[in-house]
Amino acid sequence: MQISNLLWHSAARTDTGKVRARNEDAFLDQPERGLWVVADGMGGHQNGDLASRLIVESLAELSEDCDFNQRLEQLRQCLHRLNRHLSLGLTVTSENPEMLVGSTVVALLAEGSRVACVWAGDSRCYLLRGRQLYQLTRDHSLLQQLIDERGMSAEEAARQPAAHALTRAIGAAEELQLDILELESLPGDVFLLCSDGLYQELSHDQLSAALIRPSAGLALQRLFELVLDGPARDNLSAVVINR
Repeated sequence: MQISNLLWHSAARTDTGKVRARNEDAFLDQPERGLWVVADGMGGHQNGDLASRLIVESLAELSEDCDFNQRLEQLRQCLHRLNRHLSLGLTVTSENPEMLVGSTVVALLAEGSRVACVWAGDSRCYLLRGRQLYQLTRDHSLLQQLIDERGMSAEEAARQPAAHALTRAIGAAEELQLDILELESLPGDVFLLCSDGLYQELSHDQLSAALIRPSAGLALQRLFELVLDGPARDNLSAVVINR
């Protein structure tokens, strides 16, 4: 165990929800290594649950016997390898679109006060600092693209056909583009990694109020209570990480 990662405490959970027949989400919760992941298998596609589990299991095996920069590069390379593996021979054609196997991913890597968030797709990372909640990731979805490129409001974009289709994911295309955000964490920071099945059911204020709770476990419990008291139309996963 790295001494610097004794700073971190976390709790993680996944649930199938009330509508889906199976859970295509997966998570990794390793505070002793400073590594957390949420992956959401692409809904409605064959073997989405296998893709998300493969991502989590592969990242869990990465070496920690190197410095932060090397660990971040290992993580990035691992996701590129998985993308090649999942997309190889799985060419999507108009005759057989169900061949696609893929998953979103959002990962948080921490060592001491250094933190890096890596993602592809619409699983998110939030930061609660003080009483202010920030969304650190930007969704790789058609909805976000319509907002950014056409100046639509979120409400207008959500009404467009296939608004929630992903523009990036592991296994969805031959070439993978990852976004990486590095920052310095502060004592008291709370991070949330989650799939869209969680954040789509909750308002910004509900997310913030849950994360203000005094422990990662209590925050996680409140998040799941809120979603499961509602329709819970999708699989939901979350990891809450406290410093």
